Amino acid sequence: MTELKNSPVEDFDWEAYEKGETAGEMSREQLTKAYEESLNSVKDKDVIEGTIIALNKREAVVNIDYKSDGIIPMSEFRYNPDLKVGDKVEVFIENQEDRKGQLILSHKKARASRSWERINAALENNEIIKGYIKCRTKGGMIVDVFGIEAFLPGSQIDVKPIRDYDVFVGKTMEFRVVKINEEFKNVVVSHKALIEAELEQQKREIISKLEKGQVLEGTVKNITSYGVFIDLGGVDGLIHITDLSWGRVSHPGEVVELDQKLNVVILDFDNEKKRIALGLKQLQPHPWDALDPELKVGDKVKGKVVVMADYGAFLEIAPGVEGLIHVSEMSWSQHLRSAQDFLKVGDEIEAVILTLDRNERKMSLGIKQLKNDPWENIDTKYSIGSRHTAKVRNFTNFGVFVEIEEGVDGLIHISDLSWTKKIKHPSEFTQIGADIEVEVLQIDKDNRRLSLGHKQLEENPWDVFETIFTVGSVHEGTIVEMLDKGAVVALPYGVEGFATPKHLVKEDGSQAKVDEKLNFKVIEFNKDSKRIILSHSRIFEDEVRAEKAAERKAKRQPKKVEEAPVATTPLEKTTLGDLEALAALKEKLSK
Repeated sequence: MTELKNSPVEDFDWEAYEKGETAGEMSREQLTKAYEESLNSVKDKDVIEGTIIALNKREAVVNIDYKSDGIIPMSEFRYNPDLKVGDKVEVFIENQEDRKGQLILSHKKARASRSWERINAALENNEIIKGYIKCRTKGGMIVDVFGIEAFLPGSQIDVKPIRDYDVFVGKTMEFRVVKINEEFKNVVVSHKALIEAELEQQKREIISKLEKGQVLEGTVKNITSYGVFIDLGGVDGLIHITDLSWGRVSHPGEVVELDQKLNVVILDFDNEKKRIALGLKQLQPHPWDALDPELKVGDKVKGKVVVMADYGAFLEIAPGVEGLIHVSEMSWSQHLRSAQDFLKVGDEIEAVILTLDRNERKMSLGIKQLKNDPWENIDTKYSIGSRHTAKVRNFTNFGVFVEIEEGVDGLIHISDLSWTKKIKHPSEFTQIGADIEVEVLQIDKDNRRLSLGHKQLEENPWDVFETIFTVGSVHEGTIVEMLDKGAVVALPYGVEGFATPKHLVKEDGSQAKVDEKLNFKVIEFNKDSKRIILSHSRIFEDEVRAEKAAERKAKRQPKKVEEAPVATTPLEKTTLGDLEALAALKEKLSK
């Protein structure tokens, strides 16, 4: 065994060693100073660079060449899931030595202290940066960029609409800074901006190869009320709702669904605006081409009402094949009515083909033709002189339009409403919707119109009035209306007469007024024109005239007696005068 020999150090200071002093020529203070000089000189609130020397799920140990290492929570490195030992990171010196002698560092504060410089530089240089998506917010996402919370709008996540934002939470993605508001410390970033340049190039390449009539495969990207947007592989096209199907489509969602792949045909495109019009129905044969070639005018067809308008209804007899039922072809009635009175959307009905144009792809239909035309046997069903109950439909100044049954209309002239009443407007006699009894006076088959009467249901009272209201007869009447030319007087039996102003003067010289009841003398009676002319003044005027005539006659009589031969007997003279006076009195009383 070899013997170890240690030779003593000649100049070793044993006394200093025993006293605990540093051996050698350097003192403890010198050694401490030398050690501290070998470390970084740090101050609180400084930001320096450190090295990751250890990692676990909760913490990262960082060496900054200081007398102790610092520990930083892993939550501050969520934005960088690729963090590993040996990576250089910036740290903020919160405290060089806490109560436990521990160095306190923060990576988050280090990033925040320099984040605005980096973000401004990224915006100026159009730099691509990384960010960690922390959570959802209204209208988009919150992204951690350099320790600052930036806003990522939903429209800037991707070039296609995003339906589920939650799938992006917790992901680290690349962004481009698009807007900074220094005053409010707001930052807006975009992921969509990174791929738009590439897509723009793809769009130009795709559009350069487009041709009208070209069939491409696409994916339903978005559905709106007016159409469907199709992704053609980097460029979008629109299928308008009218180009989805040959049939009627209320909403595009009835035909396609999101993410559905389908073939479309290019109808048109605009190189400048990059708008591409697509069609889906054009890939299917037109339904008119498949229409039964044996179908002809007069045939009956079944269908469903798909559209309503005031002027008519569109009936779909096959997908994409429609015919118009005009409102005039819905009923034999001649009254102007709305199509909604007969049909509604969704009704399944039968109709008759009235016109058919395969070249123009048009068809007109009718439903009234399924019923018999009531005018075919009008002469027998509504013969002249027959009486019926009709419904008032409309008024005019000259009469009343009525409907006896659907499609059978007639006119009651205003003069045929009443024998006795003078009617200025039919609304004074009846009302719309009311029932009225009528008698057929005349048939106009060409114009499909009946002439009707209402007063003819009763006997003509003027035959009787002729015997009652004789000229010279006196009757009590009431003034019911004053006109410029005279007054209307209500007489017995519901008849009316007319008196001019000069015949309305009373015995005291005053003028008769409305609602005044007086005696009137008939001075004219016209049966044909149903006119009775009256006078109140004539009553006392005729009396005065008769009295004056009697007086004149009485004065003339004595002269005649004197000139006449002397009567043989005095009795004859007295008797003759008395007879004339009695005759005058009798006439006066009778009047």
